[in-house]
Amino acid sequence: MRYITAGESHGPQLTTIIEGVPAGLSIVADDINEELLRRQKGYGRGRRMQIETDQVQIVSGVRHGETLGSPIALVVENRDFAHWTKIMGAEPLTEQEEKEMKRKVTKPRPGHADLNGAIKYGHRDMRNVLERSSARETTVRVAAGAVAKKVLAELGIKVAGHVIEIGGVQAKEITYSSIEELKSITEESPVRCLDDEAGKQMMKAIDDAKANGDSIGGIVEVVVEGMPIGVGSYVHYDRKLDAKLAAAIMSINAFKGVEIGIGFEAARRPGSEVHDEILWDEEHGYTRRTNNAGGLEGGMTTGMPIVVRGVMKPIPTLYKPLQSVDIDTKEPFSASIERSDSCAVPAASVVAEAVVAWELATALLEQFGVDRMDLIRENIEKHNEYARGF
Repeated sequence: MRYITAGESHGPQLTTIIEGVPAGLSIVADDINEELLRRQKGYGRGRRMQIETDQVQIVSGVRHGETLGSPIALVVENRDFAHWTKIMGAEPLTEQEEKEMKRKVTKPRPGHADLNGAIKYGHRDMRNVLERSSARETTVRVAAGAVAKKVLAELGIKVAGHVIEIGGVQAKEITYSSIEELKSITEESPVRCLDDEAGKQMMKAIDDAKANGDSIGGIVEVVVEGMPIGVGSYVHYDRKLDAKLAAAIMSINAFKGVEIGIGFEAARRPGSEVHDEILWDEEHGYTRRTNNAGGLEGGMTTGMPIVVRGVMKPIPTLYKPLQSVDIDTKEPFSASIERSDSCAVPAASVVAEAVVAWELATALLEQFGVDRMDLIRENIEKHNEYARGF
């Protein structure tokens, strides 16, 4: 599978075209809208989320609730475009309109793509950069991820994300019996955190940052259960599944770090405390005593739950802006202020779920794929039976 997205933050709509989804996958708009709503929630979101009520329109590739095997096109309207029609319109402005336009951006914001993108593409108005580099684009990445989640769900694979740290407030490690329990707890938390007490402290940290005109970041974790053993590859560097997952997490706006399993903690422990001992029984086949590897060894799945964490930096748009330089005058100024969140970590956990689900679904289809969901299911069942008795 592959997809491409198009659209600007304040343009008329966001679009994604998805190719390679097998025929026979049950999906309706509400499956995608549910994920879009989850992305819009979360303590610390800004006023933009009060304007937009993201609803997807499926314009191709699905008929009567089932995929056809042809490209799927999804569209999400930007309601805020009504206030930006002149500024973000596709048609040229008149000379008078250009003079009257007050939203030209010449003061790049530290931490954003503004300056680097303007230099790369030669834009004197950095709105041409920030509109596309905005995290608004993750709306349709979540939509694409919703399709991937449906593929995984039909194959018995479950995905859930949660927040483990915001603004230096760390959640305690809470045990849960299943992915369903993890989901039910985090869906009730405004910050998507398993630890209720830590969640309250996280909300206070967000409030304090907002009151100070500042922003804070955090860490999210995605857990996946049900992946077969041996998905991915050790043969080529670019087919290693852990590498693909790391790239997917790092592709999310404002993410600056990733770890799998115990991650960087592996550098602090001896090998005897890092590597997962292998067990076997007739019912389950091969399992592991621990899961320090986070479900991945040698670029392939081990059959244990996949555990991926990502670090999100504080959002760089601040209401007490840092110093920058006007690209026209070269004089120092406070950076431009755009409407923004004070913390988007809870929402980012939903985006992280989406990109992880996409990579896993893609890897499964590469290994077991044919053009029909029923045949893919049969292939995986045969593989699992083979792996148990290997």
